Amino acid sequence: MLPEDLTRVRARMREAGIDALVLRPSPDFRYLGGRGEGFLVLTLEAGPAETGDPAALVPAGARRVGVDPEMRVRELFGLMIDAELVPAAAVLAPMRLRKHPHELTAIERAAAAAEAVLEQARQLDWFGATERAMALRLRRLLLESGCEEVLSLRVAAGEHTALAAHSPSERVINPGDALLVSLCGQWDGYCAEVGRVFAVAEPPEDFEAMYSVVQSAHHAALGRIRHGVAAAEVAATVREVIDGSGYGRFAAEHAGRGVGLGPDEGPRLDPRAEGDLESGMTVCLEPAIYVPDLFGARIADVVACTPSGPLLLTSGPPELRILDR
Repeated sequence: MLPEDLTRVRARMREAGIDALVLRPSPDFRYLGGRGEGFLVLTLEAGPAETGDPAALVPAGARRVGVDPEMRVRELFGLMIDAELVPAAAVLAPMRLRKHPHELTAIERAAAAAEAVLEQARQLDWFGATERAMALRLRRLLLESGCEEVLSLRVAAGEHTALAAHSPSERVINPGDALLVSLCGQWDGYCAEVGRVFAVAEPPEDFEAMYSVVQSAHHAALGRIRHGVAAAEVAATVREVIDGSGYGRFAAEHAGRGVGLGPDEGPRLDPRAEGDLESGMTVCLEPAIYVPDLFGARIADVVACTPSGPLLLTSGPPELRILDR
């Protein structure tokens, strides 16, 4: 954390009437420099400091203490702090939205590692393998690439591609299946997800047409990402393209979300989202269509917002790729 950021955190604490922050290991914890497994305490005069006994570092007479939103109930009761406990996110979440150059570098490394593994995936033997077996192979490849942790991994074949949330199963992957694969890894504490669409041997009927709609929605939304544009406007652009194709009722509810120290943070690319995009924000742009019981297509790429437009940290959506083995 940069010294000027610490000054800004304390200024926001004063504005919110918060006397101290108490965090457990989480994105907020890492943002303030936490490295261990205990608690991190930041006050208006001291810290940040890691400790196993946060109550000992909270100033006597503190009236409001910001706590980590990921803190467990037993941890909250165990704090033994005689003060009003409020979410620390009100202070830290807005600050984490805009990334410094070193943060963008780490996010780009995580995205590059995930995309490289998806390129390697084209050389693997998919015919006759199960979703779970291929997910394990991809997990191993991502860890071997240098990522610290695999935060999520999706392999969905055939009808499972129509499920917005699907965990790899024992379903066998067969020729003629649509295939969705996405990887979210962590590099130097920062996260990035990349998702790609494949067809096994040959695409199902009408699948290429649907994929081209998702691809067009991705391109259209990418052209809207820049400083000062409303996040809701980017989501609306995706929806307009998909609605115009006739697939509107099958579109995913949102078009993307922020990535950084966490895999799912602000800003949200949602029609109901409030606020504008700002330089330094990074999002996972992920337009998708899910047709129940048939197939789905989702493309995920990491994009940084700049004053002049989008900075794509991955290569962008390719043409539909056919797996021949």
